[in-house]
Amino acid sequence: MGNRKIAETAYGILEDKKARDIEIIDISEVSILADYFIICSGTSTTHIKTLADELEKKMGEAGYNLLHREGYQSARWILLDFGQLVVHIFDEEDRKFYNLERLWSEGRIRTPDELEQS
Repeated sequence: MGNRKIAETAYGILEDKKARDIEIIDISEVSILADYFIICSGTSTTHIKTLADELEKKMGEAGYNLLHREGYQSARWILLDFGQLVVHIFDEEDRKFYNLERLWSEGRIRTPDELEQS
């Protein structure tokens, strides 16, 4: 399974569950941590946990194994590590505070359409 396919799959799952402000950042040329980050927001701790639960379940069904999960108990920032993809699900206030988009600004913001075309 290609690296861009994992990002497409996760994006679709998050979109279906109404995640807010979903950003795909291609970090493959600037980091060895992963190929993609997906950053999104939930509207409440319940929504954030639901996004994480659904992503873990559906990604597993699609053949992508979760390697590590952090932050589930507090549900203000949940990190899900699938190897070549790391997903950050934030509460909106914490997302603004940590501003990962700025920290990873050397990466390239990608749209789902751009992933399909590459």
